[in-house]
Amino acid sequence: MKAFILERYGKKRALRAADVPEPELHDDEVLVQVHAAGVNLLDSKIRDGEFKILLPYHLPLILGHDVAGKVVKVGPRVRQFKLGDEVYARPDDFRIGTFAEFVPVKEASLALKPNNLTMEEAASIPLVALTAWQALVEKSQLKKGQKVFIQAGSGGVGTFAIQLAKHLGATVATTTSSSNVALVKSLGADVVIDYKTQNFEDVLRDYDVVLNSQDGKTLEKSLRVLKAGGKLISISGPPDPAFGQEIAAPGFVRLVMRLLSAGIRRKAKSRGVSFSFLFMKANGGQLRAITLLLEAGIIRPVIDKVFPFEQTNEAMAYVEAGRAKGKVVVKLK
Repeated sequence: MKAFILERYGKKRALRAADVPEPELHDDEVLVQVHAAGVNLLDSKIRDGEFKILLPYHLPLILGHDVAGKVVKVGPRVRQFKLGDEVYARPDDFRIGTFAEFVPVKEASLALKPNNLTMEEAASIPLVALTAWQALVEKSQLKKGQKVFIQAGSGGVGTFAIQLAKHLGATVATTTSSSNVALVKSLGADVVIDYKTQNFEDVLRDYDVVLNSQDGKTLEKSLRVLKAGGKLISISGPPDPAFGQEIAAPGFVRLVMRLLSAGIRRKAKSRGVSFSFLFMKANGGQLRAITLLLEAGIIRPVIDKVFPFEQTNEAMAYVEAGRAKGKVVVKLK
């Protein structure tokens, strides 16, 4: 099958187009023929070697964390899916590889594709939707009447998280550039801060939840907008001891995580708020709940650009530039 493979870690290193064997299927997996694959900053970070400690992949590696396509083979233990089903998923860590013609996906991580979405639209959803769900529904248990600050509202996670938070009944603040104000307002943002001309920490007060996706300086500033008992959830690091425990990391890795997050955890505690790191996990059950919201029109996909499969490297570069409105997708079929 055709695929884009990472041969060695390296910053901005190009993936190599190659013919590789079709992946072997585990008993609890289905083989999905990839019609479209979402492109995420996570792919670039893995390629650059930023996650070598957290995700010790063996190279060469096929990247890609979002898929929409058709089931073409079913493992003997699979019960919920059959040949020809149109599906979408975020494959599990260590089974990623959607920048290819075929990818194996665990039955537990898979869901039927929303019937009102194209393959490209469906491929844009899983990683960002599950990130938003696990941050707002699972971790912060966001409730009606609460206030949430979602950073980078015009990005992939931001465009989905704003819509989800509004569905949950929250007041939503976000940051974006002036050119994207109309977009984030159309998604439901109540308070929009132009990060080029305003400091969010001077504008926002007494928020219940912050979803941080930016750098360390922004993370620290985010503490100032939370009220006592508020929750700071970061998807951009630093990893904390609870995450190390969750993934059963070796002792030295847990120690590194403890040290990396010590400063922000201490500052959070002094302000009477909590800090936690989120590295989203594949979850077919949550994806099925998200499907209902998509099919009801409560949440809509936001796609900036669709690249042909042959331009996967260009698609990754476009995402890395940080100017995409919503998601970027590569199309195979």
